[in-house]
Amino acid sequence: MAFELKQNLKLSQQLVMTPQLQQAIKLLQLSRLELTDLITQEMEENPLLEEVASEEYPEETTVPESDTVEIADREEIKAVERTEEITGEGDGKEEFDWNSYLEDYGPTGVRYDRKDDEAPSWDNMLMVKPSLTDHLMWQLKLSRVTDAEMKIGEQVIGNLDNNGYLVASIEEIAKQEGVEESFVEGVLKKVQEFDPPGIAARDIKECLLIQARILGVLTPVVELIINGHLKDLETKNYTNISRKLKVPMTEVLQAVCIISSMDPKPGSVYAEERIDTITPDVYVLKSGDEYKIILNDDGLPKLRISNFYKEIMGGGNTYPDAESGRKYIRERMQSATWLIKSIQQRQRTIYKVTESILKLQRDFFDYGINYLKPLVLRDIADDVEMHESTISRVVTNKYMHTPRGIFELKYFFSSRIQRTSGDAVASKSVKEEIKKIVSAENPKKPYSDSDIVDMLKKSGIAIARRTVAKYREMTGILPSSKRKKYF
Repeated sequence: MAFELKQNLKLSQQLVMTPQLQQAIKLLQLSRLELTDLITQEMEENPLLEEVASEEYPEETTVPESDTVEIADREEIKAVERTEEITGEGDGKEEFDWNSYLEDYGPTGVRYDRKDDEAPSWDNMLMVKPSLTDHLMWQLKLSRVTDAEMKIGEQVIGNLDNNGYLVASIEEIAKQEGVEESFVEGVLKKVQEFDPPGIAARDIKECLLIQARILGVLTPVVELIINGHLKDLETKNYTNISRKLKVPMTEVLQAVCIISSMDPKPGSVYAEERIDTITPDVYVLKSGDEYKIILNDDGLPKLRISNFYKEIMGGGNTYPDAESGRKYIRERMQSATWLIKSIQQRQRTIYKVTESILKLQRDFFDYGINYLKPLVLRDIADDVEMHESTISRVVTNKYMHTPRGIFELKYFFSSRIQRTSGDAVASKSVKEEIKKIVSAENPKKPYSDSDIVDMLKKSGIAIARRTVAKYREMTGILPSSKRKKYF
């Protein structure tokens, strides 16, 4: 067999993910906070990027409507790069004197004359909420304890979690401080007398017993329920408690009422408050009978390419390393230009998807959640002529401010449930209907899942009982046995 070499031509198509395309896709799926962090990082790494001052940047409230949404061309980039000369606008405006206002009008809204010019301003009179540790240490220092007890008390307080429970064992604390376990136990009992009641307990039973004792409601029935029947208490199986304890149901219900008023997490009231705020990416505002879409650019750095480096590129420097320097600047300029283009394209895409959602879910914006229509990614993709994967990236971690509240863009996508009349309804609307039914029920005779199924059928929604149970769990609604109230 003879061996020979041949050359063949083959034509094929390949999708090549260039670094620029990868960057555009990455920017599209980032949340607002992640985008801000990425821009800040790029500004630190790329010397050609600089932020445009708010006074220099012309306000843009909306993205103009267009049949084609293209990446910004070179002229748009040049417009971003242009620097406007700052005039002395606003120099003569009178500033409001807040210090005088606060001195003349206190928090009560009553004007009074302050004679003491050396008095501190209201800014220095703000209170700081004490933490759980601060509150307990303050009580410990006011207690009559020895130095040895003070050290053990500090160890106990330092080993409490955010709910006020002791996470270290008596043996561990005793071994660490080199004292007897009985001594640590005695100090722990003193700390458990502090406010809030139930603090420094080792489990839920001890926490409730401490509260019952301090509040003076530790009856035999209350103690028996806490020690041996918390599971029945959780499932509201009061009949079983009454039968096992051999006490009348009225006494059981009275004890349950007392236990239910206690706090199983006494330390949580002193936990640091965490407020999660959502900054919407786009606003939908109603103006008359129409809606206006406004992209939220507040807080996002507005970028341009530094004029200093552009002058270097156009200069005629002849030093030995000039060419390598210009090569570096060209690379950085290309990277900066693509970043600016990608951000502009991201904003345009969000605008188009929001516009499509507004068009397809107009009834929701006009009348509320009960009119939310079934919607899938394919519907939006066909409307804006983009791929479903692009729509998926756009609606992830993006939020819309509407006249009916702030919603994630994903919220407007919902599966389809067929009505008995033939038309379809969104699953989110069914969940909302279940919530309304449960909120209107008699607490002493809550509706079962079967009852809810029958009530939904009257509204033209035919779904199975297990579907009702699934939707009820998804909305955080307890089963009827746990919703029932006996008193």
